[in-house]
Amino acid sequence: MANVIVNRVAEFLRRFPPFSFLGKEDLTRVAQSVEIQYLEKGEIFFRQGEAARPHFFILKEGQIQLVENASDGDQIREICDEGDVFGVLALLGKRPYLLSSKVIENSLIYSVPVAVFEKILEENSRVALFFAAGFAAGQVVVRQDLSQGQKARGEFKNDSGDHSLLIFSDQSAVNFSEKVLTCPPDTSIQAAALQMAEAQVSSIVICDEKSFPAGILTDKDLRSRVLAAGISPEKPVSEVMTSPVITRKKQDGFSNLYLTMIRHRLHHLVLTEDGSDQSPIGGIISDHDVFLSMGNSPAVLIHGLMNTLEIAEMRKIRDRAGQMLEYYLENEVSMEFVASIMTEINDVIIRQALKIVTNQLETDYPNMSSIRFCFLSMGSEGREEQLLRTDLDNAILYEDVPEDLREKTSEYFLKLGEGVVEILLACGFDLCPGKIMASNPEWVQPLSTWKDYFTEWILHPSPESLLKVSIFFDFRSVAGSKSLATELSDHIYQEIGKKQVFLNFLALNAMKNPPPLGFFKDFVVEKSGENQDQFDIKLRAMLPLTDLARLLVLSHQVVGINNTFRRFEKLAELEPNNAELFSQAGKAYEILMRMRALEGLQNKNSGRYINPKSLGKLQRQLLKNAFVPISELQDIVNIRFQLDYFRR
Repeated sequence: MANVIVNRVAEFLRRFPPFSFLGKEDLTRVAQSVEIQYLEKGEIFFRQGEAARPHFFILKEGQIQLVENASDGDQIREICDEGDVFGVLALLGKRPYLLSSKVIENSLIYSVPVAVFEKILEENSRVALFFAAGFAAGQVVVRQDLSQGQKARGEFKNDSGDHSLLIFSDQSAVNFSEKVLTCPPDTSIQAAALQMAEAQVSSIVICDEKSFPAGILTDKDLRSRVLAAGISPEKPVSEVMTSPVITRKKQDGFSNLYLTMIRHRLHHLVLTEDGSDQSPIGGIISDHDVFLSMGNSPAVLIHGLMNTLEIAEMRKIRDRAGQMLEYYLENEVSMEFVASIMTEINDVIIRQALKIVTNQLETDYPNMSSIRFCFLSMGSEGREEQLLRTDLDNAILYEDVPEDLREKTSEYFLKLGEGVVEILLACGFDLCPGKIMASNPEWVQPLSTWKDYFTEWILHPSPESLLKVSIFFDFRSVAGSKSLATELSDHIYQEIGKKQVFLNFLALNAMKNPPPLGFFKDFVVEKSGENQDQFDIKLRAMLPLTDLARLLVLSHQVVGINNTFRRFEKLAELEPNNAELFSQAGKAYEILMRMRALEGLQNKNSGRYINPKSLGKLQRQLLKNAFVPISELQDIVNIRFQLDYFRR
């Protein structure tokens, strides 16, 4: 009977990472050690602030919420479903639990002793990196096999083989320093600090007479244990050093070293010949060294971009960001997080491009760089939703200058815009078919002209102007003087206030996009052209949601929220009666964004057109479910803005 239970546990665990990475022997050993616990609905499994137990947990059946206890009530932070791993961060960090676990449905959990699992962590790099990724992101739940909707989204994954953890790629050689600053225990704190300053390092290792590491003193220790505590700098370092020292072999792989640092919250890890503190020092690895070893992490890519003005290098880094994006999408990382990361990468490229071109123009246009300006991103990049390197939508807004400087100023900023667009194209972005770019003189204008543009579009909402509004209303300041963009935003809302009927015309425009499904509940596809029989996910599904979110946010006079996710989030807050619908709309948009990006990465295009025949049954149903909020939102807009009257 015991073997039957062990086999059943092993079969369940095998379905989910990190247990799917285990060999049969290790999996059996873990299954034998598992304790099965039954939890009743309403029970609190562990409480925020309690000492961590010597187990981590996997939810077998039921549902558990992780909640943050606060004075103004409990806040749900995570919802655990079947296969989720939780209770790990607090345990490996040797800290109390960060959240309380509340049993929502009668549940079965498997408790795995960490003592059994630690040996596996040391020997199996894939398992170690699995947990390391979660710890690095500050996750309290390592989520893999998720809710039905997320499972269905997994149907869109491109089965391109095992990516392991791309975020930790390129780590065959871990960077660390073999020259370690050391001193004996009787060295004064002041003398040790002076040595650190002269060597320009952030730590010093205290060694005994055998040159074995006895302790370590860091910049942080000097601040918190010496200066803040009022300790005399004449005292010996032995009184304030961290001891004993946690050590590892310098031959250990990246995963082991990194996991050790995470587990013990270390900024520096001492490396010795045999991995113990009873052998000579062989080196030291800092969190900065780890940073440099994490080839495709967002921080490294952004750091690389910020430290180069070489266009070819910028292109290479942006290509690597595409690899990171694919990994994130295939592993169900939050779309809000993914979009934020990709936006920051794109923004840094723009800022670096501005630096390059500004330097190039300095000789021919001296002193022009002192004129205030603002580089605007619009469209999907303005909304912080441009995951792929699709077409550019941008412009330049600069302050009004005296008449005698206007011609020269206009010429300068147009050349600036042309140069930036050229660099963006070299980095893999596409030209805007409508030429809405900072290389077009129409969209490189002083503040007064931009105000006139928006006034005209709002007071005379022709079909052409409403089309421009759908792009330009999502502008976002990427670089330069944000106060100019703020002044333009204020002007827009003042003009809308003068002509509230503009919103009705904007609502009519938002309703023009054809429905995603035909009469027989099948996808509406293109009837002719190069994309015949394909489904336009941008026009028929994503655009209606972005238009509706923009319209409703404008109607509430909400300033500064351009992102579609956050617009629906804000609308749910402003209209509690429709909160569930707005939440569904935000999730639907996330699904559509993820699918389009994966389609684009797989086919090396914009991902806009999808062949419905290539979709499985589950994929088709998922897409159709994502369309539901569109029709419900359109019904609300139709009534709220009296569109039947306006259509007459």
